[in-house]
Amino acid sequence: MNKIWIVDLEAVDTRYTGQWKTWIPKLIREYANDNGLPYIVETIEGSDNIPVATTPGAFLNFGGTNVYKSSQMMKIANMFCKGDIKSGDIFLYTDAWNPTIIQLKYMSQLLEIPIKIHALWHAGNYDENDFLGRLIKDRWVRDFESSLAHAIDYNWFASDYHIQMFRARYGYENVYCFRTGWPMEYLKDTLTYSQKENIIVFPHRIAPEKQVQIFKDLARELPEFDFVVCQEEKLTKAEYHQLLGKAKIVFSANLQETLGISCYEGALAGALPMVPDRLSYSEMYTTQFKYPSEWTESYENFLVYKTDLIKLIRNWISSYDDRAKDLHKLTNKLHTEFFSSSSLLKVLFNG
Repeated sequence: MNKIWIVDLEAVDTRYTGQWKTWIPKLIREYANDNGLPYIVETIEGSDNIPVATTPGAFLNFGGTNVYKSSQMMKIANMFCKGDIKSGDIFLYTDAWNPTIIQLKYMSQLLEIPIKIHALWHAGNYDENDFLGRLIKDRWVRDFESSLAHAIDYNWFASDYHIQMFRARYGYENVYCFRTGWPMEYLKDTLTYSQKENIIVFPHRIAPEKQVQIFKDLARELPEFDFVVCQEEKLTKAEYHQLLGKAKIVFSANLQETLGISCYEGALAGALPMVPDRLSYSEMYTTQFKYPSEWTESYENFLVYKTDLIKLIRNWISSYDDRAKDLHKLTNKLHTEFFSSSSLLKVLFNG
């Protein structure tokens, strides 16, 4: 019987990777069982002896993540040595930016044990506003990213926007890119409404590409409302979800976004997502939840359009009850198209 090996990303409790640790194996096993597919699902985890705190402004700890991935490589190499990996096995990487993909392909081909590799691209150097794109300009990172894409049999992206960006950077028609919803079906059942207050939330990382200075400027201009930068409050996941349940607006001025999970969480909890008409937001959100992209394309642009944004926030707060009526339709669209892994699962087993 063949196996699906999940090469996971280290769990960070304040990020969705903590939930993915248990959810993704469960999701794949259930799909296999429900469809009578003869696969065993196992996870290849890395060392748990890594730093818990993320690198400032980043999604993970850049030292710790490489300790984790390197220990995964040791396990994979040993499994080849022991004969645990068989022809026809499938590897699913929950983060495509993993150097072990190259080593896995190397062993598979030299040992003549054909396997398939699927990987989820969260972001990367191909996005100039992502951490990797913003801080590393050297050629090696582009060449490495290109090598990853060619070693991966199925490159999965969260939106058409990201597929187009990736192909615009590399121009490879023979890199197999696919769009899938992220495996986050569990979210729709984990968030609830509570008594709403005049709270506006900034749910993103504090990083240059998220433009927190715009949010703080708005807070100074609108003292009658409560503006909360979540990462400054050091909230637990439960406390964060409780805050979303009380908030009326989740705000974004992001210049980089993979899928905008926090805005979706806000919508599920009854907060109106206020997002710019750019990035993946353009295809994800309907018109009534978007504002013109030029208003926040830079801080300088924001100063030109600040009055318009202030007026919009006041209007949304005062008309919250009427606007919230559209949230159910929006969350159904987001759940069906962007936060459901059905397309990934079908190809994973049948590709």
